[in-house]
Amino acid sequence: MAAEGGAFWASKSLAELTVTEWESLCDGCGRCCLHKLEDEDTGDLYYTRVACRQLNLETCRCRSYEDRTLKVPGCLDLRKDPEALGWLPSTCAYRLRRDGEFLPAWHPLVSGRSESVHEAGISVRKMAVTETGLEDLEDFIVEDLI
Repeated sequence: MAAEGGAFWASKSLAELTVTEWESLCDGCGRCCLHKLEDEDTGDLYYTRVACRQLNLETCRCRSYEDRTLKVPGCLDLRKDPEALGWLPSTCAYRLRRDGEFLPAWHPLVSGRSESVHEAGISVRKMAVTETGLEDLEDFIVEDLI
């Protein structure tokens, strides 16, 4: 991993980030907006390719970000609930920074390009489907999204 020098994301804890810095740490992959299933016996987490209805599948951004927690029951505000970071994928910058890891080369803050997350195949673009009365989320589990 490349050194991150004095970049704000490397020199501050998540709690120290300004709102603007916090928001820029999001890579725009959309993985957090995928429905997840948790095995009640083991606690294992399984991602599905079914996205929240508010996720724009092309941009991989929330259509109603500012009021998402009002429109979507169960949607989390990670700044208010840092315990929820464990539900995020291992590629997520919030989890990586919480764990003292560097950001990957494809992260827009490192690459300088918002499309790099999509080009690297990290985003849900072209793989996610929108929830539409789906009853069996188990049928949509994706094995390689952790």
